[in-house]
Amino acid sequence: MVTGIAVIGIAAASGPSLQPLQAQEEDDNDPVATLVSRLSLDNYKTTLKGLTQFGDRRQGTQRNRDAVDWIESQLQAFGCTNTERITYTFPPPPPPDAGPRTGGRRRPPAADPDLTTPTGGRVGRRGPGPGGSMIFGDRGPTGVNRDLMAQPDERIRALNVEEPTDGERSEVYCTKVGTTRPDEMYIIGGHMDGHGVNEAVNDDGSGTALVMELARVFSAPDVETDRSIRFVLWNNEETGLNGARAYVEQRQELQGIENPRGSGQYPEPRWLGMAQHDMMLWDHGAPGPDGRVSRNQRPEADVNVEFQSNSEMASASMELAFLFKAANERYATDYPAAVGPHMTNTDSTPFMDIVPSISLRENERGAQVGAGWDPNWHQPTDVWTTYTDDDFRLGLNAGQTTLAAIAQLVGATIR
Repeated sequence: MVTGIAVIGIAAASGPSLQPLQAQEEDDNDPVATLVSRLSLDNYKTTLKGLTQFGDRRQGTQRNRDAVDWIESQLQAFGCTNTERITYTFPPPPPPDAGPRTGGRRRPPAADPDLTTPTGGRVGRRGPGPGGSMIFGDRGPTGVNRDLMAQPDERIRALNVEEPTDGERSEVYCTKVGTTRPDEMYIIGGHMDGHGVNEAVNDDGSGTALVMELARVFSAPDVETDRSIRFVLWNNEETGLNGARAYVEQRQELQGIENPRGSGQYPEPRWLGMAQHDMMLWDHGAPGPDGRVSRNQRPEADVNVEFQSNSEMASASMELAFLFKAANERYATDYPAAVGPHMTNTDSTPFMDIVPSISLRENERGAQVGAGWDPNWHQPTDVWTTYTDDDFRLGLNAGQTTLAAIAQLVGATIR
């Protein structure tokens, strides 16, 4: 008997058309279930803990560069050995019609100017969101900590002393090459940079470790996929998605081109879909009347899968989001998934008008994160000791969700 979800392939180049693939059989030989079982809480925590040695991994610092090197070495150790890098300059040069720089340096605004200030001042607002939309609800104070002495842990303070400088940046990726359709791929991403004078455990060590763990599972020597998968650890997300934007600018026009001709090699396979993972641990509910958020993971915690309803690829992105939800229902062990239409402020944004794109998060980005549901966001409290296994398990379930969905989309098998 064939049950479960029908898997779809999303053809980005021809718009939001869907190509049905064969549904998985629910039996003891289900390769998706086997692959999901190779994710474990201990492995996820070990990879995430490794990232904490670099503090908040703020872009433009040695700790950020050391973290990029460490991620690359870990990917290679996991078997994803064909690592490559994107290099770019931050801040980017101003456009030709831009005015002169002031103060000798040009700084971009905070990634969400409604919620943060570039200098770390805390701002708050009650009532409708931008343009009068009520989807954002009431907002509590949010901001970015820039005060070194706000971090009470002397060891963590020492990790984060260096301030960023302008210049060259890099980010690393590796690829599981498909056996029959190497010219097509899905992109799986998380951003490795953070800030806040902390260990950037949740934002976005949680997404970075998830992507690395998926690279480990798919890179096992007994795993084959029809289509390719690219695992990308973005840099400069916190400054305005600069790393993801650089990737699109440098790689979009290379899609599907065989190089060298006749080699069967595709340095940039055609993009079929993009899934971003950004803040995966903290779904403790809304702040109470006293402004505090519960210390415990709420029983109804879920993985939020979001697409952007006003993007050029909205219909196909919605289909992709619901495919992930269905994969969660069948293969995830602890927490359900919910689909929402307001993806924003993360590295899937530069892709959303080009290819079906979604993001996975702990909370809805606009209505919940922006309303103060995560008091650790960009704060000194985003450190290892803040989180419990219930929190880490939410991140693991997001990994199970993505692995199960992608495994079906790329036709994963186990030899």
